[in-house]
Amino acid sequence: MSLTELLNVPDTQRDVLWERRFFDAVISSKLKVLSADPQQGPDGWPYLMTETSLEATEPAPKILNWLATRGIGLVVNPGKKSYPDYVFNYGMVWHFKETNLFVRPQDEVPAGAVDIAPATGLHAGAPTKEYLPDYVRTILREFFRDQNLLAVKILVMSQDRKHYDLAFSLESLGNPPEKEFEGISQAIAWFLPTHYSLILVSEKGLPPFVNL
Repeated sequence: MSLTELLNVPDTQRDVLWERRFFDAVISSKLKVLSADPQQGPDGWPYLMTETSLEATEPAPKILNWLATRGIGLVVNPGKKSYPDYVFNYGMVWHFKETNLFVRPQDEVPAGAVDIAPATGLHAGAPTKEYLPDYVRTILREFFRDQNLLAVKILVMSQDRKHYDLAFSLESLGNPPEKEFEGISQAIAWFLPTHYSLILVSEKGLPPFVNL
């Protein structure tokens, strides 16, 4: 199906298969940039507003690569109805730059609660540049600096070397109350690919964390 045909599919029929076809179609298409300056979305994050039209001149991959190094998301067709055809968070944008994929298959996404048990053989260390590129870490540091958090620490952990969790030190986040964990996690998640597993945890009893 062409991009035009996909965008004509009713919202109620846009399933996982539609999404996959849309991803394939949009990366081989051109987009029209509606404003040179990023706009704040309803969620508070910055997005570049674009649309698919006969006037589109910018290849989508070029736009995505530009956004990836600047910490900006992407919105496609924000004004044609009450909500856009698609919203890409920043994590999806940089993950595409690195892997040519926006999302991973669902069976690669770890599910359920994380049980931290060092005695069972916890594998932990600093994130690789493939897992968390330097420019992404820089953008995350800038975000935390805006929150007056100047020394955030992280650790990548796994118990089976298949599913990895990106842990943020609670101590380095100022030991926020548990009722704030969900909001903090949701904010951080905007910067990460949708399949990444994120946890907030105390450093006590764990291997040394590293500076973000």
